[in-house]
Amino acid sequence: MSDQIVVVIGDRLGKGQKVAKGIESAGGKAIVIPGMAADMKLGDVMNEENADLGLSFCGSGGAGALMASNKYGYKSKHHLRSVDSGVTALKEGAKVLGFGFLDSEELGRRIVEEYIRLHKKG
Repeated sequence: MSDQIVVVIGDRLGKGQKVAKGIESAGGKAIVIPGMAADMKLGDVMNEENADLGLSFCGSGGAGALMASNKYGYKSKHHLRSVDSGVTALKEGAKVLGFGFLDSEELGRRIVEEYIRLHKKG
């Protein structure tokens, strides 16, 4: 499925399974980077997988998103604290979203649904 939205998840604590489940429930493909400090590998994996979006999770919500933005030039929005702030960042054109720890199915589902609304019309 080439139309499938590919979302890479990098979590400082090696988590991300709940947000991945939400991504998949909305029809997206989730790639969870395994292991501790996975957020710091986000840009590299996004680049390798030609991903549509990247989600970074750490205490501050900035490290992985900033790294991906600095290394690959992806537009990022970081220090996000809610699902709604992530949706707003997508509307503003961000490709990498940096959150505090927010591993929730709702986040994954709503991000993919909004991405489809914004980019896959028609």
